[in-house]
Amino acid sequence: MKTIVEEKREIPVVSEVDVLVLGSGPAGFGAAISAGRQGAKTMIVEQFGDIGGVSTTGLMSHWTGRCDSGLYNEILDRTMAVRPDFEIKVNKGKTYINPEELKNLYIDMLQEAGVEILLYTMACEAIVENDVIKGVIVENKSGRTAILAKVVIDCTGDGDIAARAGVPFYKGRESDHKMQPLTLMFKVGGVDLDRAVFPGSFESNIEIPAGKIQDLAKEHIPHPAGHALLYKASLPGVVTCNMTNIINVDATDAKQLSDAHIKCRKQMKPIVEFLHKFVPGFEECYIISAGSLIGIRETRHFEGEKTLQAEDILTAKVFDDWVVSGAWFNFDVHSLSGAGLDETGCQHGYQQNKGYTIPYGCLVPKKIDNLLLAGRNISGTHLAHSNYRVMPICVDMGLAAGIAAKLAIDSGITVREVNAKDIQNIVLDKYNCVHPEEL
Repeated sequence: MKTIVEEKREIPVVSEVDVLVLGSGPAGFGAAISAGRQGAKTMIVEQFGDIGGVSTTGLMSHWTGRCDSGLYNEILDRTMAVRPDFEIKVNKGKTYINPEELKNLYIDMLQEAGVEILLYTMACEAIVENDVIKGVIVENKSGRTAILAKVVIDCTGDGDIAARAGVPFYKGRESDHKMQPLTLMFKVGGVDLDRAVFPGSFESNIEIPAGKIQDLAKEHIPHPAGHALLYKASLPGVVTCNMTNIINVDATDAKQLSDAHIKCRKQMKPIVEFLHKFVPGFEECYIISAGSLIGIRETRHFEGEKTLQAEDILTAKVFDDWVVSGAWFNFDVHSLSGAGLDETGCQHGYQQNKGYTIPYGCLVPKKIDNLLLAGRNISGTHLAHSNYRVMPICVDMGLAAGIAAKLAIDSGITVREVNAKDIQNIVLDKYNCVHPEEL
């Protein structure tokens, strides 16, 4: 590869904080707000112009799965306070998302907690001395600058800074390193909701006049798309489509990521044509918006002090160092070869309804000190990851990471040395978490 040599230059330090959170998705939001509420000088850095990651910029349809914490419930309750009709109108589970309202709610809550928000900024490089992270180099309209921090929490999903800091990782499925497909969410308007059908999972093969909807989608939507996932939105006549699908992509590669986004956009037209032709209530639908952020399900799995296994989830194992309690979803493995559910996935047949715990060791990466992970980049296997990667669980991982960061700073220790029992005491007392033994 042809190279150039960049001239050595001094990089100005523009901020020094206690806790620096990278990425403002549900995990990053949870980390920043918990650190800020404890009194830590906290900054959150986001590459886009809005807070929320896939939950807002990515146009995610709903909160799927669940987790037992007051912070996640606070998000839902404050959403309901803005839209008191929302639960009745859309879903009694209080899960569906209005992305514009959620963007504003996130900002309000972060500002209430005293968190400094820095948007339109990309975290580029880790500042590491003797295997201790000291801060991050960022790029934005002001140029290349440095932010120093006592603790850095990587909530970027792909773990970009953890990787650059030197934390060991592997990508995707253990056997062949293939990763789950990418999806660009989009919304359609003009839907007759009284006649429409809403297949909410790959195993929802609803009978419609022309046949079974999943069978028809596989037959008539060009590969690798070919399934129907449709969700009511919070506005009249609007439906969110989770139907674009790109396989065999490494989303840590800029060119592959760019190509995937373009291919997803080109899939939207044939998907809408399918809806027009086959799906009741969608005969006159039209595209009104699409995500500015493509949904990336899986990339790097980092090595942590502990690694969450699928068996830990299936047996609802209670770890001594648990910091997330009552996590629940299913093995949502999207097919790595096309549309639909992978043969290793399990949705309707998933039997573990109790919920499970995530240990603190999964958030603490090997090798680099004063760095924490939160979100889909924690230490876990490919199959376990398909369960814990969903947004409510990510909120609680972030919550635990923010608490751990402040505990470490107050005690003058590394995050690796934090006693998980102290984190447990705070989530039980301050965030109304239920002890896992009581679930």
